[in-house]
Amino acid sequence: MLNWGVLSTAKIAREHVMPALARASNGRLVALASRERARAAEIAAPYGLRHVFGSYEALLDSSEVDAVYLPLPTADHAAWTLKAIAAGKHVLCEKPIAMEAGEIAAIEAAARARGVLVAEAFMVFYHPQWQAVRRLVSDGAVGRLRRVEGCFTYYNVDPANMRNRTALGGGALRDIGVYPLVTARLATGAEPLRVRAAIERDPAFGTDRLCVCEAEFETFSMGFTVSTQLAHRQTMLFHGEDGTIELTAPFNPGRYGEDTVVLSDRMRGTQTIHRFANADQYRLQAEAFADAALGGAATVFPLSASRANQAAIDALFRAGESGTWEPVAL
Repeated sequence: MLNWGVLSTAKIAREHVMPALARASNGRLVALASRERARAAEIAAPYGLRHVFGSYEALLDSSEVDAVYLPLPTADHAAWTLKAIAAGKHVLCEKPIAMEAGEIAAIEAAARARGVLVAEAFMVFYHPQWQAVRRLVSDGAVGRLRRVEGCFTYYNVDPANMRNRTALGGGALRDIGVYPLVTARLATGAEPLRVRAAIERDPAFGTDRLCVCEAEFETFSMGFTVSTQLAHRQTMLFHGEDGTIELTAPFNPGRYGEDTVVLSDRMRGTQTIHRFANADQYRLQAEAFADAALGGAATVFPLSASRANQAAIDALFRAGESGTWEPVAL
C-alpha cells in the first residue's frame, strides 16, 4: 500500500483525486496540507485522515507519507515537485507539470538521482477509451489518418480563479490546450513537427482566453480550439480516408457527456459505438501510479512525454506572438 498526502485543497483534489485515492485498492490517503489548517481539517474530516498539516513543508517532512499528489497553481508545479523529490517522495503532479519544457529536464534528473517516481497527472492516459482509440488507429480502422480535430472549452470569468491569473500560470493553453495535444499524440504515437496559433487575450486578465491552433505531423494535420470563455464543449475526431473515430467526452466523461468512442466506417456504411460507462480514470491513474511506485509493472505517463507535450505548448505561444509557423523543439 502506498501512503498518499495531498498538497492543497484545490477543487480538482476535492472533487476528483482525493475520492479516487480513497477508492484505490493499493493506496491509502493519509494526509492533507493547506496553508489554512482549518480548511484542511474540514476537507480531511470525511476521510478520517490521520494527519492534517498547516503547511506544505510539514507534509513533506512526514515519514507517514510515501507519495504526494500536487494540485497547486500551475506556476508552482515545478518548484514544489522538486521540493517533494528532495524530501524523498514520489510525486503525481497535476498538469502541466511545468511552465516551460526546459524545466522538466531538471525534474527528470532530480527524480533519477533521488530514486523516486514522478509523473504528470494526465488521467486520460489511463482511460480505456483512449487505449481503444490508439488500438483502432493502429489497426487501420479509419484507413490512412489525414486529420485530427479537437475542442475543449468552458466559461470562467472569475477574477480570483487561478485560471484567470497570469502570475499563477492561468490561461487556456496551459490549462486545457494540453489535452487535445496529449491525446492526439497518445492515439497516434506521432509528434507534431510545427505549429501555429491565433491567440486572443482577455483585456482585463491578460490570459489567453481563446486559442485556435494548428499542428502539422509527418502524415496528418491537426486543428483544435480551446477557450476559457466559451460554452462548455469537448470533442476529438480522428478523420481517415476510410472512416472516422469520434469521442463525445474525450477528457472529462460525466460532465461533458458519456465516455463513448464512435467508429464510422465509410467502406461498410456502418457505425460501431464502444462504451466505457464504468471507467474511473482517476482511480485507474492512482492505482497505476501506486503499482509503479511500489515496484510493479504498471506504466505511468512518462516525463519524456510530458516534456514533448510542453514543447508543443511552448511553440504555440511563440506562434501566437510571431504569427507564423513555429517548429516544435523536442
